[in-house]
Amino acid sequence: MDYILVVTIAIVIFSLVFDFINGFHDTANAVATAVSTRALTPRTAILLAAVMNFIGALTFTGVAGTITKDIVDPFKLENGLIVVLSAILAAIIWNLVTWLYGIPSSSSHALIGAIAGAAIASQRSFDVLHYQGFTKIIIVLLLSPLIAFCVGFCIYSIVKVVFKNANLTKTNRNFRFFQIFTASLQSFSHGTNDAQKSMGIITLALIVANLQHGPSVEPQLWVKIACATAMGLGTAIGGWKIIKTVGGNIMKIRPANGAAADLSSALTIFVASSLHFPLSTTHVVSSSILGVGASNRIKGVKWTTAQRMIITWVITLPISALLAAIVYFIVNFFFNLI
Repeated sequence: MDYILVVTIAIVIFSLVFDFINGFHDTANAVATAVSTRALTPRTAILLAAVMNFIGALTFTGVAGTITKDIVDPFKLENGLIVVLSAILAAIIWNLVTWLYGIPSSSSHALIGAIAGAAIASQRSFDVLHYQGFTKIIIVLLLSPLIAFCVGFCIYSIVKVVFKNANLTKTNRNFRFFQIFTASLQSFSHGTNDAQKSMGIITLALIVANLQHGPSVEPQLWVKIACATAMGLGTAIGGWKIIKTVGGNIMKIRPANGAAADLSSALTIFVASSLHFPLSTTHVVSSSILGVGASNRIKGVKWTTAQRMIITWVITLPISALLAAIVYFIVNFFFNLI
């Protein structure tokens, strides 16, 4: 019982650390366009993002349930606590590495890949995966950037037509004001999806440790509050390296296309959260900006930056899975010695 309690507490702590890191790692998702167009000062933008992330994290729980039950079966997972601990450690390591180099990678890919990798390592078999649920998650992760790109392209195409003959100075001023709303919406939507992943991990650990009984996979209230708080605090710290990449290295962002990108990504995330699908907010935001940029002027998009991000997106899931498998063997070896 002492062993189970200690490992469960460690998982809770590291899950909150993951949420905290996710907060400052993904701050750029919510505030990069607003900061780039000077619609908001960096300090105001990050404070707004922190508050809205917190509120969003408490509002939705469907994504948490998907993480808990659709990758592996929590009620049949052998050596489950070591699997969950290894997964969260691997995801944290990958997040820190990509943050250090200013790469807007996916925390979702890292966590989902890590859970799968650690579970496969524990059973020495791919049969441990919940194939139907896992496949559904992967399909959404792959399709969501394409959807966000298309939505961004369409929304900005409409904006160009509607404001074709409008006064440029007045239009920019109005869109800067509108960006306060879109940045808030973006931050709220981020909380409805990203904070749910740590809730799902903690709930998975509680089920494996027999501290939460099935068939319910609904996160407990203290789990919701703790994860929402960690996400909000992490957002308040900010991730300036990634803000620079998302906000300026993809395309030159102006108020109109910044607002269109925010609105596009927020809508995409909201739909996914409503359907209980976890997705990468980093992918969605970056793809929305690319879609808006392509609609505005294809040559104005810095496709080399986009290519670099796409490569990172592709390698994150397999690398995090392999990393989690390695961490699993190390952690399992350590606990066998105790």
